[in-house]
Amino acid sequence: MSRRQLLATGVVGVAAALGLTSRRANALTAARMQLSWLHSVQFGGSYIAQDRGYWTDLGLDVALTPGGPNAPVEPPVISNQALVGISAADYTAAAISQGAPFRIIGVAMQRNPFAIASLPENPVNAPVDLVGKRIGMAIANTPVLQALCTLNDVDIGEIEIVPTQYSAAPLLAGQVDCLLSWATDLPVAMEIQGVRSVTMLMADHGYALHSQTYIATEDSLTNRRAELVALMAGEVRGWQDYRADTDAAAALTVERFPDAGLDFETQKLQARKQLPLMFSDLTEQHGFAWFTDDAVAANVQMLALLGQTVTPDLWDRSILEAVYDS
Repeated sequence: MSRRQLLATGVVGVAAALGLTSRRANALTAARMQLSWLHSVQFGGSYIAQDRGYWTDLGLDVALTPGGPNAPVEPPVISNQALVGISAADYTAAAISQGAPFRIIGVAMQRNPFAIASLPENPVNAPVDLVGKRIGMAIANTPVLQALCTLNDVDIGEIEIVPTQYSAAPLLAGQVDCLLSWATDLPVAMEIQGVRSVTMLMADHGYALHSQTYIATEDSLTNRRAELVALMAGEVRGWQDYRADTDAAAALTVERFPDAGLDFETQKLQARKQLPLMFSDLTEQHGFAWFTDDAVAANVQMLALLGQTVTPDLWDRSILEAVYDS
């Protein structure tokens, strides 16, 4: 089954192509996916896959467990409480260095979401503009800033790092000149408030680190392979629907999690801002979550800048190849 056929036939066609039998609810295999953060439209494609029965048609009953500051992704995956986790290449590399048997089996964000947000009257349009500026950020993200500076021949010593909470308030109050954040977070919050900002995406300046990656254990790749293929097939379909109607994805997210304090307009804007991060010429040609050997090589180099040593076999494309039958 080709990628083009996958797009045309939908998830039921995928089930047939994979040799998976569509089953009723009383015969579903339970599987859990551990999300990397609290519920929001950041995971909108997964909510769609669950809501529209794409996993049910593939024989899975998928539970989506939120993450957060006190809910790391890796432990439930290692302990087999979760079949798949949503992580990032640097977190997975750190876990690998401690002996965790992980593989990255898909990449949702083709472009890293880290960005420098500033105001139009004092913009940061390129890394060199950071010289002499005060940047608000979490101290834990200093390696991220250092890597960006190294890639662009900027002396980090000429930038004043100001520890701040994850909020636009210090920038709006003039306490800092710019902020390190995700492009889909603080810039969106400012736009909702009617504040114009300038967003410099770090991926446009060499920061090629995979984010919102799907991780699984080596054991699952061997012993739960059919479940992984089914989970990723449903996930692919959900994100295709998300791409087709981001407002519907935002509406579903707000509807499903009424106690999460989600603002519909914010979720709509965030959903739209995610599109260029998750979809590209590469995904147009190969399909959602795809990654190339060149992208892997760039990530290995990027992780080395961050002080982490990994080899290309951390990435395993075999599940996506089964989904897309390339």
